[in-house]
Formats: sequence, structure tokens, C-alpha cells
Amino acid sequence: MSALRVLPVGAFGSRRSLRLIERNLYIYKHGWLMLLSGFFEPLFYLLGIGFGLGALIGTIPGPNGQPISYQLFVAPALLASAAMNGAINESTFNFFFKLNYNKTFTSILSTPLSPSDIALGELGWALIRGGLYAVGFMGVMIVFGLFVSPWVILAVPAALLVGFAFGAVGMAATSFMKTWQDFDLIQLVVLPMFLFSGTFYPIEGYPEALQLFVRITPLYQGVDLIRSLTVGAISPVLLVHVAYLSIMGIVGLAITSRRIDKLLLK
Repeated sequence: MSALRVLPVGAFGSRRSLRLIERNLYIYKHGWLMLLSGFFEPLFYLLGIGFGLGALIGTIPGPNGQPISYQLFVAPALLASAAMNGAINESTFNFFFKLNYNKTFTSILSTPLSPSDIALGELGWALIRGGLYAVGFMGVMIVFGLFVSPWVILAVPAALLVGFAFGAVGMAATSFMKTWQDFDLIQLVVLPMFLFSGTFYPIEGYPEALQLFVRITPLYQGVDLIRSLTVGAISPVLLVHVAYLSIMGIVGLAITSRRIDKLLLK
């Protein structure tokens, strides 16, 4: 194993990882409809639940306790969920195929790229995919007037942070999977988070013990971060959300780099 592959300086990849992003851009050049399809899921939820049920619900307490429209309550949560799903889809199913079936990464390691470059490049592409969903959905929110604060401009970077955290952990988890059936475990985690992390209603309706559990889940961190920015409820708690998601992403990226090194360079 060359010194390049074990130097701690490149533990999280280098600029060479941009080549992986360039490769994915070429691949999806004629498959852009696959990318576009992920944008419609949160849009349908917003139209069907946000505006459908919203007509019956009216207002609901926001992050700062002030009443906001139900559509404004739901939309930021769907933005966080879109970023999560975009990153998860790219960093699990596609990553698993490249790692175990297509042997893409084995071929790439015959170039100057290191396992850390592969991990960073694939995560970067997952962020781009999640970022496209976030920007598109933010455009929908602007069209419907679902913003009341200039802080909403930070919602897209916050969504990218959510994508970074889930994309990195998704790749780390996928590196331990042996068969396609193992992906049922990912859905077993992602779906309950989507339903119970304050996406469609405040978590204050839960028992206190369950509230505490929900508050420490990563999607709730992202939902509360983006929702607070959208309505301008700025507080030190947002820094806790940022730190939580940043650490989650860094740890996931480090594990992925080590796992790729172990699986492909053994």
C-alpha cells in the first residue's frame, strides 16, 4: 500500500475527489429525469397534506411559539426530508452497486485517487443531488409565499448540511451491507424519522420520554434548524443543530474512507 493511501493528511480526501463528481455528471447527462423525479415527492406532500389538511387546520404554533400557517409549518420539514432522501438514495443504493457489483471503485483505485477521495467524491455528488432538490423546493416555497423572514436564505445551506450528514452516514452503513435485502434496515430507520420528527405536527403531543428521543434524532435536528430559519426564530439552539449534523457527517465520512480502504485494498 502506497504512502499516499495512509497519510492522515488526506484522511478526508483531496481535490482529486472532484473527478468523481465529474464522472457522475457525465453519467447523469442523459439520465436527468432520474434526478428530477426526486423533486416531486416533497412537492406532492406539500400540495396534498400542507394545503389539503392545512385548509382544515389553519394555524399551528411555530418554533418561537407564534402561530404560523400549517403550510409554513410543513414546508421546511419537507425541505429537510427532501435533502435527506436525495442524499440517502445516492449514497446507499447507487453506492452499494458501485462497490459490490459494478466494481467501479476497484477500477478507480488503479488511478491516483485514494479511498478517501472516493468517499469524498461520492458524498459530494450526493450533496449536489440533494442540493438540487433543496433549491427546487425552495423555489416552490417562494412561489407560494411560504417565508416570513430574510433568514430563509440560509435554509438551502442548512439543507445541504442535512444532506451531508445523512449522505455520509448512509455510505458508512452501506459499506457494511452484504445483500440488497439489508436495505430494508435503512427504510426501517428513515421512514419513522420522516413520520415522527415533527414533520407534520409538533412533537409536544408526544409523552415526554418520546419527545426526548425524537429531539436527538438527526432528522429532527435538520427539521428544527430549517423551520427556525424559515420563520426567523434564531436562537443558540441552532448552533447545537449545526454541530450535531456536522459531527455526524464527519464521522460517517471517516468510517466510509476506512471501510473502502479495508474492502478494496485488502
